[in-house]
Amino acid sequence: MRVQRVRLRNFKCYGDADLSLDRGVTVVHGVNGSGKSTLLEAVFFALYGSKALDDRTLDDVITTGEEECEVELWFAHDGADYRIERRLKLRGDRAATTKCVLEGAGGTIEGARDVRREVATLLRMDADAFVNCAYVRQGEVNKLIHASPGERQDMIDDLLQLGALEDYRERASDARLGVDDVLREVRGEVKNLESQIEQKEAQNLHEQLNDLKSRQRELSGEIDHFEDQREQARSTLEAAETVLERHEETRAEIETLESEIDALREKITETEREREDAKDEIREREARREELADERGELLGAVDAELGDDPDREAVDDRIEALDDRDETLRDDLEDVRVAITEKNGEIERLREEAADLDADAERARSEAADLEAQLDADAETIDDREAKLADLESEIETARSRFDDAPVAFGEAAAHLDSLEAEREALADDLGDVTADIKAATNAIEDGEALLDEGKCPECGQPVDDSPHVDVLDEKREELAALEDRRDELERERDALDERIERAEALREAERRVDRLAENRDSVEQLLAEKRETVAERREKRDQLRDSAEEYEREAETKRERVATLEDEVAETRAELGRINTERAEIRETVETLRRLAEIADERADLAEEIETLRDRRADWKTMNDERRDQLSAKRERKRELESEFDEERVEAAREDKRNAESYIEKVDEKLADLEDRRDDVQGRIGRVEEKIEDLEQLRERLAAVEARREKLASLYEEAETLQATYGDLRTELRQRNVETLERLLNETFELVYRNDSYASIDLDGDYRLTVYQKDGEPLEPEQLSGGERALFNLSLRCAIYRLLAEGVEGTAPMPPLILDEPTVFLDSGHVTQLVSLIESMRKLGVEQIVVVSHDEELVGAADELVSVEKDATSNRSRLERGEPPEAALLSSD
Repeated sequence: MRVQRVRLRNFKCYGDADLSLDRGVTVVHGVNGSGKSTLLEAVFFALYGSKALDDRTLDDVITTGEEECEVELWFAHDGADYRIERRLKLRGDRAATTKCVLEGAGGTIEGARDVRREVATLLRMDADAFVNCAYVRQGEVNKLIHASPGERQDMIDDLLQLGALEDYRERASDARLGVDDVLREVRGEVKNLESQIEQKEAQNLHEQLNDLKSRQRELSGEIDHFEDQREQARSTLEAAETVLERHEETRAEIETLESEIDALREKITETEREREDAKDEIREREARREELADERGELLGAVDAELGDDPDREAVDDRIEALDDRDETLRDDLEDVRVAITEKNGEIERLREEAADLDADAERARSEAADLEAQLDADAETIDDREAKLADLESEIETARSRFDDAPVAFGEAAAHLDSLEAEREALADDLGDVTADIKAATNAIEDGEALLDEGKCPECGQPVDDSPHVDVLDEKREELAALEDRRDELERERDALDERIERAEALREAERRVDRLAENRDSVEQLLAEKRETVAERREKRDQLRDSAEEYEREAETKRERVATLEDEVAETRAELGRINTERAEIRETVETLRRLAEIADERADLAEEIETLRDRRADWKTMNDERRDQLSAKRERKRELESEFDEERVEAAREDKRNAESYIEKVDEKLADLEDRRDDVQGRIGRVEEKIEDLEQLRERLAAVEARREKLASLYEEAETLQATYGDLRTELRQRNVETLERLLNETFELVYRNDSYASIDLDGDYRLTVYQKDGEPLEPEQLSGGERALFNLSLRCAIYRLLAEGVEGTAPMPPLILDEPTVFLDSGHVTQLVSLIESMRKLGVEQIVVVSHDEELVGAADELVSVEKDATSNRSRLERGEPPEAALLSSD
């Protein structure tokens, strides 16, 4: 896996930043607090989201004072390209993820949780594994050494996927215990079923069933006999009921005839009464027609004479139609007048509103002109202030440039001069490092020689002193050591002098930067001054326009008020015409009402004549109807006399006796049958219960066979789970031992490669991941007993060995992420920094595609294939990135 590019917006101390990374060693360089580590945290956050924040929250990610944050990461992995985009936004006092997308070979994945899960699958490590293997964060360089053996074991097991084997072993154990619990339940169920089957077999269920079926057949025979006797009794009962029903029908028909005879008599009487009432109604309607004739004569005298004394209905309708037409014309005229009044009133109201709006516009224009006048006064003061600021900036620029009057370089050459001095200091540091190493080697040789001499041996060859001519070699080594110490002192003096020159050069470089910043500020002030002057001219022009507009608004308002007065006079004249029209329409309505009453009277008199004729026809119909009813009444009286003669009382009495006897016998037989059927039903129920018990017995036997088969399967499954549990445990132990042996070998190779102190012989790593360092004399040491620099270098070697082990373990199927070191030199002196450079070089030679180091150490800067400088603007407190060229004499490229 290789990081290709990272883009930030409002991420912590970065406003906008965009950085591309290549293969090889990239050093992110800058002073403390400039934002170097934040760049790595952004990469970590892009991959794992909130899981990369430790105890912090999303609120801490967004730049102070901003509401949104964006992080984009492009990376290549296993031959495919990927891009992650995360966006955050403040909602109230909390930050929330508004977008999280991973685009790659498998398509697009959305959602913070799904993206984090997919990244962990791609890299085969979650956030914790990432910082335990590939990402050495600032302040955590000694994390693995300070961890307990158990914690160290968990970290490395998780990285190597061995934790999954323990999970599988525990799952197998849980499964075994679960199967054992179920097996106990099944065994108990077998015993319970065997007990139930034994109890049911002891009841002789088949013998009981045979006895009950014999009794059932006997009861069914008795029931059949009594049902035959009951059917004979029912036949006798039906014959008697037929005679009685006929008798009842005859009597009912006689009663019906009597009722119908009475009803006919009543109808005849009622119809004669209705004929008399109709005669009275005829007389009343004739009187009403005379009254209407009198009313018609009076109304004719009140209407137009042109209708005549006896107008017909058509003449009245024509006159009504003529008056309606005139009323329709007047109504249209009235509507036109009302519309004219409404329109003029609307225009009056509109003109008044427009006049009021124009007055308001004039007032607003004058107010805005007054505001612009006040702004022009303030603009004049601003222009004076900016002109003074411009003069001050010119003075500051001249003062800053004057620092180069007596400087060893001209203005604009300070950066090159500083680079030259820093290169010179690097070369001096190399010489000083070599001398220091020689001094240490000479000191060790003298100490070893003195020890041999104390034992009576030659300090050079180890032979007895009496037989050796080289006893004076220690004096030569002491002289050599003294010369080396003098050379070291001389180099340190040169270094101190050079540091002072570098400090002065840095001050000159800062002066150049200050001039650049002042020049930028001057240009900004000049631009603002020009813009302000242009704004003043525009405001003066707008002020004059507003004043002219106010006068125009006032003239238009006065014109509209004059138009309102004219329209009000026209409305008064139109209202008079409205009154005349309403008066004529009222007279027309009164005449029309009189004419319509004349038409109503004519219609009512015609209706009365028709009703009189109808009543006379009804009286004739009613007379005919009563004649027919009298004929029906005679026929029904004759039928009644015939039925009364057919009635036989003795036959009816015999039928009643047969009915009573049959009903009595049937009642007794029903009771006997009910008792027999109850007894048969009871036997049938007992048969059903015995059959159910027999069926239960068969089901119990079948269930027992199934449970016994299940018991055998569970016993086999228990043995398999037990074997699987042991297999996972043995496999984890075997794999851990292999990893321990490989990790121990890689750790010794890495430590021996970068650590050239002959004091240590080897490193031991036991099966529980306990670390022991052995000195040359065989004395064991705990890693915590090493010096701070040695302990830090030892821990970095352990991290790199774990990285190598993980890379070799996946056999190329999951390329490793970049090796990221954040401020690894915190606990290292200059000598150990040189060894750290060797460690980085060795990891690159072993095939690590990308290494990213964050440091402010100058020696690591020289080890870079690519250099990224981070600076923080003191004014805005925002960090910015600048890609630089690594020094030509890079330590990593030397043999």
